[in-house]
Amino acid sequence: MLARIALALTLVVGAVTGAAAQEPDLIFKKSTVWRALTPDDKLAVYGIDDPLVEGVACHYTTPERGGISGTLGMAEEVSDISLACRQVGPVKFKQRFGQGDVVFSERRSLIFKRMQIVRGCDVKRNTLVYMVYSDRPIEGSPKNSTSTVPLMPWGAEVPPKCGDWLNR
Repeated sequence: MLARIALALTLVVGAVTGAAAQEPDLIFKKSTVWRALTPDDKLAVYGIDDPLVEGVACHYTTPERGGISGTLGMAEEVSDISLACRQVGPVKFKQRFGQGDVVFSERRSLIFKRMQIVRGCDVKRNTLVYMVYSDRPIEGSPKNSTSTVPLMPWGAEVPPKCGDWLNR
């Protein structure tokens, strides 16, 4: 009985916190494993904008399981996620940030696993550094991907210094 209550609370909290997060834009999907009577396994490419840094966008590719468990949203997704971030316009910081702050987070299993994209600043090179990884409370995952965005002039605009926007 207690286990059912804990599961229900976990699902409700996950639904509430997930609803407040930014929704990624689906760019396209490509089938990787054909399944006869259920949806195929796919690779999906998504795009997001950095919510605190105007002018920076990231794209990530993630596997999505098909089959019955994937269709019902009960499959635990693997941690193989790739990431590419680029400057797509003049960079403007909306507020200060800390090293490793979460840019985007998404549930990757029914309860425990989350994919996270985090941001940092390489002050010496005036470069934003983004890393994607998946975590779970007990064992985590060493699989990750990193992308960098050197802050460059856009037109006549001089780029800001990311170090000026770091919480120290």
